[in-house]
Amino acid sequence: MGILYLIIALLATTLGTLAGLGGGVIIKPVLDALGDYDVFVIGVLSSATVCSMALVSTTRRIIGGIRFDKILVVLAVGAVLGGFAGKQAFEVSMDSIAPDRLTSIQAVLIIFLLQFALFKNKLPRWRVESTAVVLAAGLVLGAFSAFLGIGGGPINVAVLCMLFSMDIKEAAAGSIFIILFSQLSKLAFIALTTGFGTYDYGILLYMIPAGVAGGLIGPVLRRKLSHEAIDVIFVVIVAAIVLLNVFNIIKVNI
Repeated sequence: MGILYLIIALLATTLGTLAGLGGGVIIKPVLDALGDYDVFVIGVLSSATVCSMALVSTTRRIIGGIRFDKILVVLAVGAVLGGFAGKQAFEVSMDSIAPDRLTSIQAVLIIFLLQFALFKNKLPRWRVESTAVVLAAGLVLGAFSAFLGIGGGPINVAVLCMLFSMDIKEAAAGSIFIILFSQLSKLAFIALTTGFGTYDYGILLYMIPAGVAGGLIGPVLRRKLSHEAIDVIFVVIVAAIVLLNVFNIIKVNI
């Protein structure tokens, strides 16, 4: 089973870093479909793997002399605050909603939000400069990311393209930066509140190294591919994720 999870994490984080998807939006529905872990553990596995990928990718950019502008920093701050709120909402939901039903709710929300990502090129474009609006956008992105356990990559990319008129490569890199902080805040919230429980997280010995590798491979591919190629990869992956979430909804409700 370890090798299977390593492959899933490697493919998800490589594609996630390449197109700004993050990887969690791929990992979570795939692990839901496999059914080896419950919704809480899947969220932790996804966040830890994506966090390792985002940390490596962001560190490489900083070492390479690439600076993140004020907009991304403010978005990241908002994502941290939103991450705490989203994780709190998830904990409340776990106490009041059956796990299978919560998985279905998450899948429906993911499908709904992915429509914005799928049709991002048809959305209006602005150049928002208001710090308050940027912070609010980060809060919303971080909250959805933590509640859904997906990292929020596709939604980040769509918002960055729409609100700040970024191209797909800029948005992909910015998305990974935001994901790093939203997932760190989610893991910190768990550690400081409920704890990680007595679950067996040994599978992370396969998934975290795969996430690190994905964080190294993805940016190399992003530099080599054209904007058009990355855009196509983004749309194909998002469409596949939508279909996988539809499958998960049907699976848990049969």
